[in-house]
Amino acid sequence: MHGRREYDNPYDDFAPHRENNIINIKDGKIHHQFLEKMRMSADRLLLHLESGVSSGDSRDTSIYTGCTGIALLYYLLSSRRDPQHLPKAVNMMEQSLKRLKYRDVTFLIGDAGPLALGAVLRKHGRSAERVQELVDRVVALLPRVVDLTSDLPDEMLYGRAGYLYALLYLNQEIGPNTVSCDTIGQVVSALLRSGQALSQKENRSVPLMYMWHRKYYVGGAHGIAGILYVLLKAREHLGQDELHSLVKPTIDYVQGLRYPTKNFPSSVGSTSDRLVQWCHGAPGAVQLFTEAHKVFGEERYLRTALECGEVVWERGLLSKGYSICHGVAGNAYTFLHLYRVTGDLKHLHRACNFADWCFSYGRNQRQKPDRPLSLFEGIAGVIYFLVDLENPNEARFPGFEL
Repeated sequence: MHGRREYDNPYDDFAPHRENNIINIKDGKIHHQFLEKMRMSADRLLLHLESGVSSGDSRDTSIYTGCTGIALLYYLLSSRRDPQHLPKAVNMMEQSLKRLKYRDVTFLIGDAGPLALGAVLRKHGRSAERVQELVDRVVALLPRVVDLTSDLPDEMLYGRAGYLYALLYLNQEIGPNTVSCDTIGQVVSALLRSGQALSQKENRSVPLMYMWHRKYYVGGAHGIAGILYVLLKAREHLGQDELHSLVKPTIDYVQGLRYPTKNFPSSVGSTSDRLVQWCHGAPGAVQLFTEAHKVFGEERYLRTALECGEVVWERGLLSKGYSICHGVAGNAYTFLHLYRVTGDLKHLHRACNFADWCFSYGRNQRQKPDRPLSLFEGIAGVIYFLVDLENPNEARFPGFEL
């Protein structure tokens, strides 16, 4: 392991005619024995999480590393397992709303996430009449987002794409037109104008270009792949000319950045083929290319997505840890996504093997998380993945997939 970022994958790949204790070949579902192991592991980790949450630092209100991410986990548990988790989510959420810092605007890092999730939880809880108050507060962030003279970047974690995700999330979870077409259209337009302006300023051949911290990042969290994916999810707010003359050529440009290994670089021009994680590398690009296949119908996009899956299967058991953002649980969402898109049991089998790796949480980890309880860096994210995997057709990478 010295100097390597991943462990050798010790698991056998799926053989469709060979019985195993992971996938029931007869019905194409997760084997009941493996499902029970998975539930027991999630329950054990949840006990560990809950013993630490009461004494944890609640000043961080973000979904990414703060208490709102724990609330999102409780919301998933309430809908998939036991409705009694909903009051926990609501109580934690209401406390978060009192401590917002009014700085960042995105779903994962900023105020838009707690406000949007708060609106969803109020809809399901005892404060349904107060939903619109929080929706209005999300929309009130719009002026800064569409102001291209501000210092706001465009990426998912801190930028315009992360705010756009929050708007789309509200319409998906609460109902169509919860956020108006005009509001969403303004953000889409700002993302396109910003990408065009940078491309022209830098004299790039690609129609849209995006930068964060002086680098042209490529991946899901900070890069072009994440931005383009959210734009495709908002495609009803794009004109056909914008879709085909701006977005599609930029997708093709990103596709052409791959290394010979089929992994994606962390940033344009990087020659270091090291990172295979959601924030940088193939795991953060797979959703873009399946969505591009859905929109444009070209098989080469689906091929690229499937090749991302092969990269993750070979190199995705990371020594860094188990997290959603840069660990094994996040990488496993590559397989869950490909299973949902293709129906191929191979991908479900691979996701379950990565879950098996997570059963021994903490053992194969060379770096302790900075925020060990959190959704994107710590144990809450692993629990979220294990619970999500119980219903693989409903599983979505939190704060990214729609």
